[in-house]
Amino acid sequence: MENGAAQTVPPVIVAIDGPSGTGKSSTSKAVAAQLGLSYLDTGAQYRAITWWMVTNGIDVDDPAAIAAAAGKPKIVSGTDPEKPTITVDGFDVSGPIRTQEVTSQVSAVSAVPEVRARITELQRSIATGAENGIVVEGRDIGTTVLPDADLKIFLTASPEARAARRSGELKGADVHSTREALLKRDAADSSRKTSPLAKAGDAVEVDTTELTLAQVIECVVTLVEEKRAGK
Repeated sequence: MENGAAQTVPPVIVAIDGPSGTGKSSTSKAVAAQLGLSYLDTGAQYRAITWWMVTNGIDVDDPAAIAAAAGKPKIVSGTDPEKPTITVDGFDVSGPIRTQEVTSQVSAVSAVPEVRARITELQRSIATGAENGIVVEGRDIGTTVLPDADLKIFLTASPEARAARRSGELKGADVHSTREALLKRDAADSSRKTSPLAKAGDAVEVDTTELTLAQVIECVVTLVEEKRAGK
């Protein structure tokens, strides 16, 4: 690419949705890094607010209590795909938000409309402020958060493939119990009233079951480059 050519490429907003274990995070980070785009893990933001609720003794089985506290934590997301960061009230929570305690509670907290409104507003401000464009990954990006995204991609995979990947990430986890947990999470995320997990009507679906991570990345990079070239 000639010097200065990168500056002439219009910014592109890419929404990547899909359930857990489809390779969403790895794909999104790699695509953003390869194309010089910012990156936002929206799931980490919901995990962060869940961690804050648990840490501060909010009853996560009480939607009213969650709603009342939704505006209190200050959540800041770094958007560098090479080293994404997330802090709550200035505290680095990138490790604590991945615990089983947070994982088991995040669907309940995420289902509260006041939480979704708060986090959605945060996500939109980050996405629209990204000068070179951004890859935003989550469950309701193409349908609710950024319905006007330039490119929407919905990643899928068989429950078995997703469980194998996720249990590989969670070292020592049992594949069968991981599969059951994923399906339970799917049901919770797909059936919630506010911004459920759903494929946008104009999204490109990519089934990653039989693909390597490198193949998925290559596929998505091609889709983004085609979209940028056609703008």
